[in-house]
Amino acid sequence: QLAAEHRPLTAVCRPPSICYNPSMPQRTEHRYSLTNHTFRPGITAPARPVDGAYWFAFCDHELLVTLEENGESARDPDGSGAMVPWGPSLEALGVSPLRTQYLGALDERACYSAELPPNVQPPAGMKLVDLRRLYGLLDEDFFWIAGRAVQIVDWDRTHQFCSACATPLEADARERVKICPACGHSSYPRLAPAIIVAVTRGDRLLLARSHRHPPGRFSVLAGFVEPGETLEECLMREVKEEVGIDVKNIRYFGSQPWPFPHSLMIAFTCEYAAGEIVLEAQEIAEAGWFTAENMPRVPPRISISRRLIDWFVEDRGD
Repeated sequence: QLAAEHRPLTAVCRPPSICYNPSMPQRTEHRYSLTNHTFRPGITAPARPVDGAYWFAFCDHELLVTLEENGESARDPDGSGAMVPWGPSLEALGVSPLRTQYLGALDERACYSAELPPNVQPPAGMKLVDLRRLYGLLDEDFFWIAGRAVQIVDWDRTHQFCSACATPLEADARERVKICPACGHSSYPRLAPAIIVAVTRGDRLLLARSHRHPPGRFSVLAGFVEPGETLEECLMREVKEEVGIDVKNIRYFGSQPWPFPHSLMIAFTCEYAAGEIVLEAQEIAEAGWFTAENMPRVPPRISISRRLIDWFVEDRGD
């Protein structure tokens, strides 16, 4: 059982353009319209020299960010409370990464992810901070690029060798994939798709609390997709397993990458069809129907679960 949220990025296809590397063929370029910036994902780093880049450098799930001398988070002009380092290289900033990966360009500025060695000492004025804690401090667009970065760093770290024959893997120049030169096995970044759903019954919304959440903290239902399932089948199974009811009129709502550690949340709305609430005791501590005027404590705005709840409150509230 999961809880999660964020506005989905909007992909816009642009006319074909030449990659920075002149040896690469033309391909369709994809841009993602963020809140304040435009991000163009990429695989191959620019061949032309760059004066600087944004460095999304991680030690485990802690991101290296710039801080003020007094230990408080530095604030950039738009009011964010932490900043991703900018510079020609991490070495120039005072740290030596184990591996780096090109992410793409943010407003035409190169972005890289990087894996830092264990027990690395951050340079003066910088600090390693858990990514979850940076929501609301880091510019929102940078936060979600950091979410992309931490997943790529983790994939690169855990896929140095072929899982079939143990041969060192080689990165492909056109796709985010590693290929074994010996047996041809391909290893893509891992994604775990999960549904998340707002179940309504007239003017009431079904909310539940898992054992992992503190007393009083409720959210909508969610769960991982199993092999062979459609998203709709997963939704009906999860709702039936966790609270014992049947649902109908399933509608797509939105999606959100959730980098904790590598989920893709696909959100739906649906309506109550039949049954009484019967809790799956190992997963769910309590569940019930709530009106827009009687909401319990719910997840923060970082998660798409909150967006589903806010949708219900706006749609069904007075």
